[in-house]
Amino acid sequence: MVGVPNEIRGGAAAAVRNPLAYIADRWTPDPRTVRRAALVALVVSVVIVVTGGAVRLTGSGLGCPTWPKCTADSLATTREMGWHGVIEFGNRLLTYVLCAAVGWAIIAARSAKPYRRELTRIGWLQFWIVMGNAVLGGIVVLVGLNPYTVAAHFLLTSALIAAAVVMWHRAGEGDAAPRPLVAPSLRRLTWALVVVTVLLIAVGTVVTGAGPHAGDSSDVPRMPVDWEAVTRAHGLLAWLTVLLTVALWVGLKVFDSPRVTLARTRDLFLVLLAQGVIGYVQYFLDLPELLVGLHMLGSAMVWIYTVRVLLAMRERPLAEPGAIPSASPAEPIPA
Repeated sequence: MVGVPNEIRGGAAAAVRNPLAYIADRWTPDPRTVRRAALVALVVSVVIVVTGGAVRLTGSGLGCPTWPKCTADSLATTREMGWHGVIEFGNRLLTYVLCAAVGWAIIAARSAKPYRRELTRIGWLQFWIVMGNAVLGGIVVLVGLNPYTVAAHFLLTSALIAAAVVMWHRAGEGDAAPRPLVAPSLRRLTWALVVVTVLLIAVGTVVTGAGPHAGDSSDVPRMPVDWEAVTRAHGLLAWLTVLLTVALWVGLKVFDSPRVTLARTRDLFLVLLAQGVIGYVQYFLDLPELLVGLHMLGSAMVWIYTVRVLLAMRERPLAEPGAIPSASPAEPIPA
């Protein structure tokens, strides 16, 4: 019997114990590859918001009436379940695509040289948010599309998008301590903008939870609130978000801030205007499905551009050419 060489046996054992470290020892991605991997994870995170909206707006939320299987006897949708089953099951399959995208971002970040611990941790944060949201999505189905669980499902996806934006941004900068680019008063104003945007998105989920698009053709209970009143509150928060964005842009101009911060704030303002137009048009047209879906996409875009404005208020310079890279520590895979 021919024995297995020790180096082969040892390499296989190392790959099993810590596959990420094993890959990192043998592959060094280009910095652009790391950033592209982070961008792909972000794009798929937004896509799953759109497909999740399609599930709800087509009344396919219970197309697969149970979880984790699609039916009691089938993992996948069946012909008898029709298009509703196909749409709902397709959205479930997209979760695997999202896992693959986030996994690729983690591998690329872990394999970067020098080793970037914070970037890798942000990747793992996305992974655990995806896992948590997958379980929460199953709970949404099991409780018959309870509007509070649906709202939580969307908010957790917003947290995923925020983490993905941060990872994409951090992949393009260094690991030095952050250096402020604007005055402290403008940083406080930016944080106020972020807080109001979070409230805007949260109240938007209440508008959805009390509105007519329940996600299924059956009688799904809605949130017991005055839909018109909460819609007006959502509109007021939207106007406050716009006013804060304008105030921030004016402040940045007065303090002669860097061009990148001005550009990011201007872009957020334009996205807010587009989202506002869609919001008012869908309201006066009695919430047609297509416009509601565009409004959900717009919500994700508003959040992305808000986080990008926050990140543009400081910088982390890249390492100087010829700097000695830090050693990649041997550490276990996060549990």
